[in-house]
Amino acid sequence: MFVSVGATILHADLDAFYASVEQRDDPRLLGRPVIVGAGVVLAASYEAKAFGIRTAMGGAHARALCPHAVVVEPRMSAYSDASEAVF
Repeated sequence: MFVSVGATILHADLDAFYASVEQRDDPRLLGRPVIVGAGVVLAASYEAKAFGIRTAMGGAHARALCPHAVVVEPRMSAYSDASEAVF
């Protein structure tokens, strides 16, 4: 028997969140490998992850793995706004 107590659990994979916000805000990035952050990778789109790029990886190493990736500067206010909209 299922009894609702008014609580909801949300599990979200946010490892690519920043990159997803960038793709949402700039449709030219859709389907392309996107790296957020130049010195250290803050986030990578799923297209970039396919080349082995991971969060916290050095930017030079990431660009060597995927030279055609689009590297964007982080926009923390955009990610914060998107996060607030989710919650």
